[in-house]
Amino acid sequence: MSAIIASRAAFRCFQLAGLSIVLLVLAAAPVGRAQATQQFQQSQQAQPPQQQPDQAAPDAGGPGGDSGVIALPKKKEAPEDVPPPAPAEPKVKNPEGMANFSLRVNVPEVTVDVGVLLEKTHQFVPGLKPDNFRVYEDGVEQKVSGFKRVEAPITALLMCEFAANSYSFIYDMRNAAFAFANQLRPQDYVALMTFDMHTQIVSDFTQDKLQLQEAINSLIIPGFNETNLFDALYEGLDRLDRVQGRKYIILIASGRDTFSKLTLDKILKKVKATQDVTIFTVSTGGAMRAMTEGRGGMRSSIRDMDYLQADNEMRTFASLTGGESFFPRFAGEMPDIFGQINQNIRSKYQLVYHPTNAKQDGTYRKLRVELVDAEGHPLRMQDEKQKPLKYDIIARDGYRARQEVE
Repeated sequence: MSAIIASRAAFRCFQLAGLSIVLLVLAAAPVGRAQATQQFQQSQQAQPPQQQPDQAAPDAGGPGGDSGVIALPKKKEAPEDVPPPAPAEPKVKNPEGMANFSLRVNVPEVTVDVGVLLEKTHQFVPGLKPDNFRVYEDGVEQKVSGFKRVEAPITALLMCEFAANSYSFIYDMRNAAFAFANQLRPQDYVALMTFDMHTQIVSDFTQDKLQLQEAINSLIIPGFNETNLFDALYEGLDRLDRVQGRKYIILIASGRDTFSKLTLDKILKKVKATQDVTIFTVSTGGAMRAMTEGRGGMRSSIRDMDYLQADNEMRTFASLTGGESFFPRFAGEMPDIFGQINQNIRSKYQLVYHPTNAKQDGTYRKLRVELVDAEGHPLRMQDEKQKPLKYDIIARDGYRARQEVE
């Protein structure tokens, strides 16, 4: 019993001791918390205040301050082939009281085709330079601004006299027309027009050589005796005026005009005013004229005078446009004649200049072309044996300036 009492007394003493320890801890806690709070405040006062980051984001989407997460703006994807924008057009302000106006200046330009052929062989002379050419308009030298050698397909109107006269004229005309057709190239455009008292388009412009030959072969029975050359040539020039580019007329006729409404002066005026047309003339009936010349009395003499005048007209038509005229007597001459015409047409020098006389008054301007050497003297040509060679310069006699419309 005494042992039980002793154990209870000991347990009571242990409880009292534990209670004393708890009271001591509770009493010391406020003192420790106060000291910790005082130490934290002292450390905060010792450290400098930290700058707070600006949380407001700018318009570009980047960071607001020096710290924090950096956000880069997203670039827009642009196609690589987009050209840079054009610079802004400068704004020009007119003086007070002045309205807007535009100024347009037309600078005339003249193109001259020049053929240089040896007088004896009729061969084209190659290798000439721009400095070898001198162009004069109404006697005034012009500055050549463009130069090139031209060799291109041709656009030609074959005009044939088909009248009920002597059959020898028709025979010569058909031989000449066939000789011309045989030397055509696939790229050439040719039309066939015949005339007596009236004109007739037998074949329109075509590149088919066979079609042209069949059209020539159909010319067997003529209709009228009259040969209205002036009217037919005027109509041919008028038709070619609607065709762009360089054109040619191959006129195969006797040259006589018997019943035209137009006079020689009017047709010459039309020839001079027509642009980009070159006329080559081939006379017919040469053999018959040679056999009958000077025979038959007064009537024959008048006829011979008519043919001499016709030859002069054919030469004039050709020379005014930079072409050539031929007066064959035999059918065997035809291939060489048209070979020369083809060479003249396809091989030329083209000169371009701006005339010093820029007036658009519709006047006729005379042209002259010369060949000179490096020192400005007339150009001299020699063959392999150092013998001088004569040459012909083939160019238009002149041109008519444009008429300014008021």
